[in-house]
Amino acid sequence: MFKKILAVALALCMVLALGACGNTTDKPADGGNASASGDTIYIGVFEPMSGANGAGGKQEFLGMQYANSLKNEIEVGGKKYKVELVYADNESSTDKAVSAATELVSKGCSVVLGSYGSSVAIAGSDTFAEANIPVIGVTCTNPQVTEGNSHYFRICFLDPFQGTVLANFAKDQLSAKTAYCLGELGNDYDQGLINYFKVAAEGLGMKVVTAEFPKDNSDFTSYLTSAKNEGADVIFAPCSISYAQLIVDQAAAQGVEMPLLAGDTWDSNVILNAAQGKDIGIYVSTFYAEGGDPNFEKGFAEWINADATNLSNNGGNDIIAAVSVMGYDAYNTALAAIAAAGSVDSKAIMQALPGVTTTGVSGSIAFDEIGDAVRDTAYIKTANTETGLWDFVAVQSVK
Repeated sequence: MFKKILAVALALCMVLALGACGNTTDKPADGGNASASGDTIYIGVFEPMSGANGAGGKQEFLGMQYANSLKNEIEVGGKKYKVELVYADNESSTDKAVSAATELVSKGCSVVLGSYGSSVAIAGSDTFAEANIPVIGVTCTNPQVTEGNSHYFRICFLDPFQGTVLANFAKDQLSAKTAYCLGELGNDYDQGLINYFKVAAEGLGMKVVTAEFPKDNSDFTSYLTSAKNEGADVIFAPCSISYAQLIVDQAAAQGVEMPLLAGDTWDSNVILNAAQGKDIGIYVSTFYAEGGDPNFEKGFAEWINADATNLSNNGGNDIIAAVSVMGYDAYNTALAAIAAAGSVDSKAIMQALPGVTTTGVSGSIAFDEIGDAVRDTAYIKTANTETGLWDFVAVQSVK
């Protein structure tokens, strides 16, 4: 109810004292840009284009870019506006997140999308709140992203759900009795998801062993050896893509026989490339399974292949990552919020967001009273090390 109550308060504030509440779009900034500078609405992209999560951030951004290529105009209040994406690289770093968020504020964005990576989303959150700019999270799954605030929404499922889904899958489908959980020290996404997995797994009667590795670690040999010594039936490692590649390579080199299990961050063709030709089992939970919308997939693949930069940012091929689908849906959700607000003003869009419902490629999109997505389904996929593609395994929900 918190977001809805605040939305009403914002509405009253706008009606009774528009000047005092302030319109974040009427003061040009950063060379004259504003959220409705002339005939242009700016949608901010708060994503990692570099750092540990750079590969995932680029793929998430690709979905937004594709959506923008199909629909880059919107009519608001009887006037047509061009919609332009402006991005700031948060560099996968909580230290850089605030400056990236500040950059988007200075560019006068009406609404912001992102971020891939919960830690940077949490770190940049207050900057957007202070500027009264709403943010639509795309795949930032940690509960802290939306807790206790009125400006952050998201279209993805959350880690309590995802962790429980993965624990159920490990127990039911992989017959796991012991799970070895490995994540980066201090990383909100890693540690949060491991915690939810642990609680659910232990509730199912599984033994759970946890371990943490330091930032910028490159040698996972000792951790993999520990997993073997603990008699683990599965290794759960919900870490960033850069670490995941190393874990896949080193697990295969050590002849690790137990499967690797991970969350949505591993749903990337970068992981497929790392696994191809290796004797290793990999299972991931994710937001979308290939084949769900053939028309979208055909158009997106053609768009990717038509531009060398897009192809490079997608890992060198046209395999569609679920985060790209979510980026596409987030962009269209932002447009739906602007249309519902009937305004380019960031506060009006924030006020309209709780009531926005739309149908995306990933499914129906609606928000609960916290601003989180109303979702109860995840997809489990496995890496086919021969074809270099994902194979669909199951639709998984919580018992």
